[in-house]
Amino acid sequence: MPEEVLSQNEIDALLSALSTGEMDANELKKEEKEKKVRVYDFKRALRFSKDQIRSLARIHENFARLLTTYFSAKLRTYVHISVATVDQVPYEEFIRSIPKMTILNIYSLEPLQGRILFEINPNIAYAMMDRVLGGRGTSFNKVENLTEIETTIMSQLFEQAVENLRDAWTSIEDIDPILEEFEVNPQFLQMVSPNETVVVISLNTTIGESSGMINICIPHVVLEPVIPKLSVHYWMQTQQTKESKPEEYEALNESIQKASVEAKALLGDSSISIEEFLQLAQGDVIQLNQPIGEPLRLCIDEEPKFLVQAGKKGKKMAVQVLDEIQGGETKR
Repeated sequence: MPEEVLSQNEIDALLSALSTGEMDANELKKEEKEKKVRVYDFKRALRFSKDQIRSLARIHENFARLLTTYFSAKLRTYVHISVATVDQVPYEEFIRSIPKMTILNIYSLEPLQGRILFEINPNIAYAMMDRVLGGRGTSFNKVENLTEIETTIMSQLFEQAVENLRDAWTSIEDIDPILEEFEVNPQFLQMVSPNETVVVISLNTTIGESSGMINICIPHVVLEPVIPKLSVHYWMQTQQTKESKPEEYEALNESIQKASVEAKALLGDSSISIEEFLQLAQGDVIQLNQPIGEPLRLCIDEEPKFLVQAGKKGKKMAVQVLDEIQGGETKR
């Protein structure tokens, strides 16, 4: 069991009580030796390890970044979304914790079984809708009186936004999120049994001057097939470098051989003043710094690679490779 950490005020109070005699040090030692019992609620069964919860937090931190980018471009205003908490609670406890009237989106995640729930605080949902309709992002709450047009706009907005969930889950499973239901009253929802363990990811969300929470509820039945992939061992295995297959090597080699590069032989260079350049006339000679008895440099994409000798092949100008230039030195 983790040790309790005392604050500085609690430490000072404890020392003061010991010094005045209000508390006996021997009694403290006796209490320490006694066996401590921790209450365990079987209705609130912890079915996910801390390691798995951390993996889910990493996945949805990536999802939060993708959502921030998506809504910033879609709404054209300041948007910031970040993971606040990741916790496992009974489904009944989660339903009781959200407002009586709110924005609820239910998605299926093929090929995974079951469905997940997005609960969007009305302040956030209405600020988004106001921006989509050309407003300043003003937040107001009239969830119980949603019109058909408002319902359609919100459904489409979050149906497109959840596409980012597919990208965030790529490292774990290839999923296909599909919006199945749009609801405003949590009492009409019964996704799983009340005592079923669910993971709740809470996202702090700021849209312009409005702020609120987006809660993602993922039942255990959805995550059960991918639980082994949520361990650190799996993440380390997938990050290890894999050996290239022979057919992949051949395909890469063939692609490289077809690549075109620019090759040019440098006859030499020279420097002149602007005045000399302006006075150049037909028949003038510019002296290069390249001795006639030394080989030329052949550059591949502006990088010197070979020492060559100029000549002709048939009726065309050509060069003959003499040496290779490697790392600034000539390799013979």
